[in-house]
Amino acid sequence: MTGSFDPDLQARLRVEEPHSARIWNYWLGGKDNFAADRAVGDQVKAVYPEVVEVARASRAFLGRVVRFLTEEAGIRQFLDVGTGLPTADNTHEVAQSVAADAKVVYVDNDPLVLVHARALLTGAGVTDYIDADVHDPAAILRGAAQTLDFTRPVALMMLGILGNVADDDVPGPAEIVAEFLAAVPSGSYLVINDSVATAETAEAVRTARTSGADYHLRTIDQMNSFFNGLELVPPGVVSTPTWRPAAGTTPEPLVVYCGVGRKP
Repeated sequence: MTGSFDPDLQARLRVEEPHSARIWNYWLGGKDNFAADRAVGDQVKAVYPEVVEVARASRAFLGRVVRFLTEEAGIRQFLDVGTGLPTADNTHEVAQSVAADAKVVYVDNDPLVLVHARALLTGAGVTDYIDADVHDPAAILRGAAQTLDFTRPVALMMLGILGNVADDDVPGPAEIVAEFLAAVPSGSYLVINDSVATAETAEAVRTARTSGADYHLRTIDQMNSFFNGLELVPPGVVSTPTWRPAAGTTPEPLVVYCGVGRKP
């Protein structure tokens, strides 16, 4: 990292502790990570080499789904919870390349993400950033309401974030999703992308957990349950690379799943 750094953010950074956003940045070939993040990233790769492909497939899905939402679904408002560190083709870049009037609010609680967010906001269209935790949907919604109009449809982007919420957390993942959905009108969309439970991914999570980075896997049935009451966009909850792939491609499935649902 270069440039000035807010002392309050510096105190929160804790470079000696691994952070999921920075580990994913490492897997994606980024430079915004530290030794602790790289160490965990390498340990996970050793037991689950496919994780790098998972990271790349998840990033590619972001571009496809934002383009679908803007071009086909007509969405012009995005609430991206668990933003992570930027690489190329972030939500606002894809959305605003299709519709210049698209509004995007990013949410994350990693101070390094906040530094990048402040930089990208200077050159973007209507884009905002909220420094908040996914466990506090009410605070996120209050902050987002400064930029987004919650009487109009909103795309709730939850890519790789629900895995950071344990089932016994208060609120738990189902309650968090429900609170966000209750705040948006008919015509809004929920987008979820997360790794699912297999022997390989479970071993990878155990490896990460012993090194201080936690993640909570769920079954495909549990993934589907997040979309209860919504109209699933075809092809439904599927392996992420196979969700509306580029024409002429036949991607191999990975143990990361995604889904897109419309609120009726």
